[in-house]
Amino acid sequence: MKNESFIRANWRITLLTERLVRLEYDPRRRFTDACSLIVVNRDFPDVTAEITEQDGVVAIKTAAAEVWLNTAKDPMDNFCPAEVEADGGGLNRGLKCSLNRWAKVIAVRLAGKQNIWTWGESLHNLGGTVRTLDKADGAVRMDDGLFSREGIGILRDDSCLRPDAQSFWPRPSGTEDMYLFLYGKDFVGGLRDFYRLSGATPLLPAFALGNWWSRYWRYSQAEYLALIERFKRENLPFSVAVIDMDWHLTDVPDGGNGWTGFSWNRELFPDPAGFLRRLHAAGLKTALNLHPAAGVQPFEDEYQAFKVAMAGSAIPTAVAGGKEGGTSTSGTETASGTGTIPFDFTDPKFRRAYFDTLLAPLEADGTDFWWIDWQQGENSKIPGLDPLWLLNCYHFAHAARQSLPRLILSRYAGPGSHRYPIGFSGDTVVSWASLAFQPYFTATAANIGYGWWSHDIGGHMNGIRDDELACRWLQFGVFSPINRLHSTCNRFAGKEPWNYSIEVRTIMGNFLRLRAKLLPYLHSMNYRSHLDGIPIVRPLYHAWPEEEAAYHYPNEYQFGSEMLVAPVTTKMNALLRLAETEAWLPEGMFFDFFTGVRYRGGRRVKLHRPLAEIPVLVPAGGIVPLEGDSLTIRLYPGADGEFTLYEDDECGADGDSANPRKTCIQLKWGEHSVEVNFGLGRIKSFEKGFELHFMRTKIETITLTLKNANTLQLEPLYEAATQTTRVLLPAVEDVNCLHLNFTVSQNLPGTGAEQREFIEPLLEKILNYAQIDFDFKERIFHRLQANGFTVCPDLAEVADEVQVGVSKAAREISGLLTDVINELL
Repeated sequence: MKNESFIRANWRITLLTERLVRLEYDPRRRFTDACSLIVVNRDFPDVTAEITEQDGVVAIKTAAAEVWLNTAKDPMDNFCPAEVEADGGGLNRGLKCSLNRWAKVIAVRLAGKQNIWTWGESLHNLGGTVRTLDKADGAVRMDDGLFSREGIGILRDDSCLRPDAQSFWPRPSGTEDMYLFLYGKDFVGGLRDFYRLSGATPLLPAFALGNWWSRYWRYSQAEYLALIERFKRENLPFSVAVIDMDWHLTDVPDGGNGWTGFSWNRELFPDPAGFLRRLHAAGLKTALNLHPAAGVQPFEDEYQAFKVAMAGSAIPTAVAGGKEGGTSTSGTETASGTGTIPFDFTDPKFRRAYFDTLLAPLEADGTDFWWIDWQQGENSKIPGLDPLWLLNCYHFAHAARQSLPRLILSRYAGPGSHRYPIGFSGDTVVSWASLAFQPYFTATAANIGYGWWSHDIGGHMNGIRDDELACRWLQFGVFSPINRLHSTCNRFAGKEPWNYSIEVRTIMGNFLRLRAKLLPYLHSMNYRSHLDGIPIVRPLYHAWPEEEAAYHYPNEYQFGSEMLVAPVTTKMNALLRLAETEAWLPEGMFFDFFTGVRYRGGRRVKLHRPLAEIPVLVPAGGIVPLEGDSLTIRLYPGADGEFTLYEDDECGADGDSANPRKTCIQLKWGEHSVEVNFGLGRIKSFEKGFELHFMRTKIETITLTLKNANTLQLEPLYEAATQTTRVLLPAVEDVNCLHLNFTVSQNLPGTGAEQREFIEPLLEKILNYAQIDFDFKERIFHRLQANGFTVCPDLAEVADEVQVGVSKAAREISGLLTDVINELL
């Protein structure tokens, strides 16, 4: 059948794909094709399906699944789909179900499976995300996502209908509108169709992928500019400055609300436009914080202008029930008098005046985008219409209309919120428990298509001073979608790196600079998210759905196409000065991003890291572009690989690049060749030449072939300490493709003496960190050396030699050395 709807009794059934089915129930049979807050498109290709009917039961069979629907007039009729025969040949109607009424209506079986699921039976949902982490100190309960271990997901759309950009219809009571996601373990396919149904994730402007500075603090203009100047002196690269609520008036007359404000505090910011120009000159985009819930108060600079904009005839904002026969309502408030004008984003006149009279002057000053901090619940004048959703939707549309950067910073308002990035996760407690939850929380949000979470890196409030925690949280932030440092107004809670110990300060600076270097990789993953529907952070099981282990390492995730990350979320062992993280590695070979150490995949491992590192692993064949004085492309040996590097066109700096420049880089390891295809539009980063870094590989010769068959011998530069070969490619004009052939003197890393060359300095470094007896360390090292660094010696015997008791530290160092040797061999 074609992708068309058909009605049976009080049901309408629409097959969108062979794995995505829409089921609507309405006792009045007034079905709608209008968009909703969640769903914006139902135009899918035709579907091949077999439809049969018997005694009011519609059976739908596609190549992917079977769905049974009891369309009898009374859903409480005596029907139990759980009794469908295992071979699908008939129905047993002799038993009653004890489940809710819908359990007697819908049943599903995936192709190739014996089990039949009925509505009302529990599913082991893999999780989605949640509106906020405000006051969270560790894990919170997650809302459901699109996927379950059973391969079945339910998206219930009870959001308002939206027939046009200005109208909203509440759902009639007693109706259901649901989508069955029957994708089994095809999480990528399920997300792709979800994005087709609910809209693609927008492309973020590249600046959003850098480091953000944010703090709830009563800065003055001079103080803030001095802070930015110090960041520059200390080579701490930031691309976004977020000004929290003290940019506006907060000391307000009695009866006012200082949390809501739209007027600059001129005592703190005497020259707002000049202030924002200075930030722009320093390379920073700027966001201002908004708490709009208290409405427009009489002390605002634009209060009179807002009143004038609101004056005149009312514009109806909604028809309660829409075409279902409800009564007309209006959200317009009269603007007469001198009191506060209540916040009401359901009113088009309020929205228009809000943007045109309140925000426009601030944007004219130079404000680039808005941090919308809504905490006042989900109810508005229109049933089922969340004010947060309205704020997100119209702010995002306003940015596009005004040619501002296409992003906001706001809270999650339910499925479909991915269309309005970026998400602000809320005011978390400063604790190890909060940090430990955030990697899982961030990755799992991919199950509802929400890929751009921004956390308060370092935590927001409460907690205790812990330099190690601050360092580990920043390391996670660098390998998360958005790296936004933030803290509360406590004078001791600032996240400036110089507030910490010398060791932590140095590490934090290195990681902030690393985030800036990662921009070519991050922006390419930004395009991948927008064009291909693959979030930058996602759970392991999205890529390895058939591997059971992939479901059991919640804090390990894919970071783009080329990295596995297992952040450190627990304190170091005080004696060993190392932290331990358990991880699972899929089949293959992996290389540590920081050290180049190789790991064999297909197993569970314990990864140990000093404070300056976290586990970030790149697979064989991985290709990672990095920004620097010249573009650097890291190539990891052992397998073929391909990477598409994106760069915005001239019009795309603010996140709307219709014709991006892209370059395809191919590593053909078996052929010992690299190909760089520039495609349409040379990426600027290549115009001044670039470097190839062959990681863990010694290149003997490398030849560059141009399109006219001319060849050029390049000089490989080998660094023995890292076993990396650097090759500088000169700028070459009027060439669309570069082809390089190379020979290697040191083949695929990971066998024999070559790998032991890495193990020896690593074990020496581990012993150096350990807070134990010097002579004991020396004797352990000699024993390791004698064993070829492949076996950990008996430390009890070594302890006797140096007359050191076998303490807890000795046992721990023994276990650590054994783990590390096993990890690497």
